Amino acid sequence: MGFSTVAIHAGNEPDSATGAVSVPIYQTSTFAQDALGEHKGYEYARTQNPTRAALEKNIAALEGADFGFAFASGMAATDAVLKLVKAGDHVLLGDNTYGGTYRLFDKVLSRQGIEFDLVDSTDALNVEQGMKPNTKMVFVETPTNPLMSVTDLKAVSEISHAHGAVVVCDNTFMSSYLQRPIEHGVDIVVHSTTKYMNGHSDSVGGFVALNDEKNAEWIGFVQNSIGAILSPFDSFLVLRGTKTLAVRMERHDLNGRAVANFLAEHPAVSEVYYPGLTSHPQHELAKRQQDGFGGMVSFETGSLENAKKVLENVKLLTLAESLGGVESLISHPATMTHAAVPFETRQKLGITDGLVRVSVGIEDAEDLIADLDQALSA
Repeated sequence: MGFSTVAIHAGNEPDSATGAVSVPIYQTSTFAQDALGEHKGYEYARTQNPTRAALEKNIAALEGADFGFAFASGMAATDAVLKLVKAGDHVLLGDNTYGGTYRLFDKVLSRQGIEFDLVDSTDALNVEQGMKPNTKMVFVETPTNPLMSVTDLKAVSEISHAHGAVVVCDNTFMSSYLQRPIEHGVDIVVHSTTKYMNGHSDSVGGFVALNDEKNAEWIGFVQNSIGAILSPFDSFLVLRGTKTLAVRMERHDLNGRAVANFLAEHPAVSEVYYPGLTSHPQHELAKRQQDGFGGMVSFETGSLENAKKVLENVKLLTLAESLGGVESLISHPATMTHAAVPFETRQKLGITDGLVRVSVGIEDAEDLIADLDQALSA
């Protein structure tokens, strides 16, 4: 079946009790049992919930995975995956990663005896050279946040597997529609469903998808033990969102290309970061690995003062954290999403004070371009 068919039908069977076409919100903390040890597959809502189970089946199918787990946030999902490593283990982390992921490694996991090194994963040779005898995991984002660098998932997976390391990919920026990392050899996929998978800026959640039964059993155990589960209502919202994922992502992609092309020609912009531009260093890789380029665009204004003028003068775009909603958002990575990353590291990566990031929504592209044009003219 095609992607849209799977998105609409996987996990969305009519309710057996009522025939409801939309999966009901099972807002209950516990479930009645017929007798000791006899129940209908559900005992306690932290462990199992029908609405959450429907979403887990749905997104797992979209990622081409056998197992899926829905969490209370993208960071909760990431943390659960990192419970696969233990004290003394080493993780290679893509250097241009979301600031919250860096903070988790730097401030939390390092206190638990987990070693990590940052690596520029856009060159697979760097991953090879970064391997240590105790390397158990390679964790990458592609495209990266906010510089839109692309990692060759097939090459990195082959190298990592040769060293006995599990490969994890944060697929938030692309969504399951534009990229399916498991098809390229990745072992585990992580999403912040807050973003494109939900798509309406009204839910916070995370997801883990994978095929390995042993690792899935452990992540399920962690999910139940720690309890950072996605609520029934949020599960319902994300399940609603995935039904329109294909049509939304097509529009995000179309608008993202238009905005990136406009910015690339604007005299007030010195550089544009978007894999869909032929000037992007990994453009050809992105064409092979992705089914589109998406709606995330970053651009350089030259200074904090210039960035502030743009951010303060937009009228249609909204200055806010997050991304992936139907409405366009604009942000300043250095002081917002990546404030947890040390200044020196940000400068080395190219996350300058003049960098601006846009999550291009599904409005009319000409209106978004007009708004950016007047803001840049300021």
